[in-house]
Amino acid sequence: MTRMPALSLAAVPGRRLATIALAQEIEKRGFSGIFGPSLGDSLALCQALAHATNEIEFGTSIMPIYFRQLVDFASTVSFIHEVSGGRFKFGIGVSHAPALKQRGLDGGKPLSDTREFVAQLKEVPRAGELPPIVLATLRTKMIALAEEIAGGMVFANGARSHMAQSLSVISESTRSSDFFIGDMIPTCINDDIEAAKAINRRTLTSYAMLPNYRNYWKEAGYVDEMDGIEKALEAGDREKIPHFLTDRWLADTTLFGSATQVRDGLEAWFDAGIKTPILVPSSANGGQMIAFEELFSIF
Repeated sequence: MTRMPALSLAAVPGRRLATIALAQEIEKRGFSGIFGPSLGDSLALCQALAHATNEIEFGTSIMPIYFRQLVDFASTVSFIHEVSGGRFKFGIGVSHAPALKQRGLDGGKPLSDTREFVAQLKEVPRAGELPPIVLATLRTKMIALAEEIAGGMVFANGARSHMAQSLSVISESTRSSDFFIGDMIPTCINDDIEAAKAINRRTLTSYAMLPNYRNYWKEAGYVDEMDGIEKALEAGDREKIPHFLTDRWLADTTLFGSATQVRDGLEAWFDAGIKTPILVPSSANGGQMIAFEELFSIF
């Protein structure tokens, strides 16, 4: 029996009703979950999903902790948790400097800010029962913190070959429990493998410009690639970045190619210890809706 992934879904302005209908189709087709990235207002989408779906698990992956006041977060996530019958997971993270700067915000220290946020969220009076909290993770200190204070963790663009080492930070009892372990995986289905790889490279170029991702990928064994990107950035030559997103690196962090290749790659992610792979679909033939149609066709 095919192990079904979860899917990443964003409510794009002008297509929000269509997005909710798409979520209902995702549930109907038996996918394991729906998770909203920080693009747009994923909490608003989750509030809609609490009413528009019946059984599927859903959540944020992630909601930056600096975007709202703490009491507002507590009230909203408790509401979604209650009306969804416990199907909602509150994925949180510190986001990245460019996203914060756009909103006139300054980030602090990721570990201490996350610890303080979770502690204070749990202390908000009269908010109601909170949903499971999932921490955005990449490196070992945040992974350990997730085991300590949260109900799960979610990677984004993790390296499959490095996952065993990453997961070794948490105990076997935690891994075998209902502790959430997810990873957002850029996915492009196309028999033209080069075209599919080009789409995933384009998706990940902006991530390669972020120091925390480069440090993680260096830890995962891609030192030459990340050094090359850093030299290109220093020289102001951003067009060179995709050159350093090598085929070896791309195959380790994304899914691409034919239906068979993507399904086999998905199985490898499950085998690597990711309980909930979250496919982030893109298409070489059009926008988000076409990408989902291509994804539906292979399961």
